Amino acid sequence: MIKNALKNGAISFAIGSFSGLIVNLIIDVVAHAMGAENYCSISPSFQALFPMSAMAAYVNVLLYGCISASFAVMTFIYDVERIGFVIQSIIYFLTTSVACLLITMLLWQLQRYPAALFGTLTCYALTHVIMITMAYKKLRKDVSEINQELLPMDAE
Repeated sequence: MIKNALKNGAISFAIGSFSGLIVNLIIDVVAHAMGAENYCSISPSFQALFPMSAMAAYVNVLLYGCISASFAVMTFIYDVERIGFVIQSIIYFLTTSVACLLITMLLWQLQRYPAALFGTLTCYALTHVIMITMAYKKLRKDVSEINQELLPMDAE
């Protein structure tokens, strides 16, 4: 279980890093096409933490990978059968929230922009509510199908 979670985390790290790189590249290309000559998709406050902007860009990409990996690794919690779905969902939400929000606050310096922080927190929570609702509906459907398969056996 843990080995599989770590493997998924490594794969998600690579995908998340690559996706972050592509998204930043697209943002930069569009900004330059619209006339913003010195625009960089990395927060100036984040860039200031590093001696070179290239280093900030590399760390930025790696941190996107860490966010993605945290989501993948923590899915193992849904394989723990001793705890219920609600507890699993709460643990998943809290652990991924810590990783994701700490990293995004560092990357985007959200603490300096209260509206952006509120918007990010709201979108993050709504995303999890949607994910948990969909997972719960699927779980109920699966249980219903299992019960339907068992029902003829009970009648015999």
